[in-house]
Amino acid sequence: MTGQPVARTYYSATRTPAAARPTLLGSHQCDVCVVGGGIAGTSAALHLAERGFAVILLEAQQIGWGASGRSGAQVLPGVAADQAKVEKLLGAADARRVWDVSVAGVRLVQELIARHGIDGQYVAGHMLTAVKPRQIRALRSHLDELQRRYDYAGLRYLPQEEVRSVIASSRYRGALYDANAGHIHPLNYTLGLAAAAEGLGVRIFESSRALDFTGHAPVRVRTLNGEVRCRQLVLCGNVYLGAMAPRLQARIMAVGTCIVASEPLGPERARALITNNAAVADMNWVLDYFRRSADHRLLFGGRVSYAGFDPDRIAAATRARMVRVFPQLKDVKLEFAWGGYVDITRNRAPDFGRLGPGVYYLQGFSGHGIALAGIAGKLVSEAIAGDAGRFDVFARIPHDGFPGGAALRRPALVLAMLYYRLKDLL
Repeated sequence: MTGQPVARTYYSATRTPAAARPTLLGSHQCDVCVVGGGIAGTSAALHLAERGFAVILLEAQQIGWGASGRSGAQVLPGVAADQAKVEKLLGAADARRVWDVSVAGVRLVQELIARHGIDGQYVAGHMLTAVKPRQIRALRSHLDELQRRYDYAGLRYLPQEEVRSVIASSRYRGALYDANAGHIHPLNYTLGLAAAAEGLGVRIFESSRALDFTGHAPVRVRTLNGEVRCRQLVLCGNVYLGAMAPRLQARIMAVGTCIVASEPLGPERARALITNNAAVADMNWVLDYFRRSADHRLLFGGRVSYAGFDPDRIAAATRARMVRVFPQLKDVKLEFAWGGYVDITRNRAPDFGRLGPGVYYLQGFSGHGIALAGIAGKLVSEAIAGDAGRFDVFARIPHDGFPGGAALRRPALVLAMLYYRLKDLL
């Protein structure tokens, strides 16, 4: 059985070369089996191996095939739900712990790139931008909250004049600049985590979809051509787990996203678009996000699809959004357009927990997973090693399934998103 190739994206075209890995055949044993070869899974495998565990990682396609290897690549603190919502879900003390873990996740990305010599192309700086007057008030409130209540340093408010001196667009009225956040080459980062894990003895099998699991201590994980017997199991497949974990699938929904990459613009033209080379996102519900690449392109993402995924249609709409932000690029060709699915939870908070003795899961990053997925892998390694304190803070976040059941949950979400799109226009 061979997996589907990594989609042709800007990232796959500029990736670090990596040899194909074998398919799982026959019966194998280990301490911990990790299912899923994205950032969460490779980070979990790496940190477990650092603690001395024998680890097998199963990937249904190839390392970085899913959202981790094709994302918007913004390295951000926090979670997709705002801190006010996290406080309502957990209380102030645990919400502060969630925030602190997320900040540690941003630092962890930089540490792992440096420690393991990963070609992650890390660039510091992120700008959260306002496109409406009411969003300026929200930015200032957010700045005050993070500085006063969360002791978060590195944030600075930029008024409209300064924003327009940095971003060559008339769209933005103000911004928060975060010197701690940044952006990376996400596929290279994921591949680098996998290579570092292999260097510590982790056995990685590609084209090896986990079909189901049974038992506990040992757990038996079955693939088409083999099985893994392990003492602990970590599920990191998100929307791609499918029928392997139906209890988890009810708590997340697959959302189609699309990103485009321009043809090379040349150093001068690319630098003029975003002079400080920060990653940029706006505050709308249906947001735009963009950044420069190392080879002087613009990478731009925006629309999401809750009603189904049509890459050609979404790519055309994404290009239109790009030109709305940067009309000076109307003559520029797109060299890459790609998309796929990410997982979201109903409350946009991450969903970590246990399905039973020795069976852990990490999911629900809701488009906020570059930093959070990496630290999540470290947290689950701590829990398996006997220190579950930080993991259990996240496991206490309550989650409901999407309403309407399998037939009606997506139409219900489409209607909800139409409401939020209307709010963006006000």
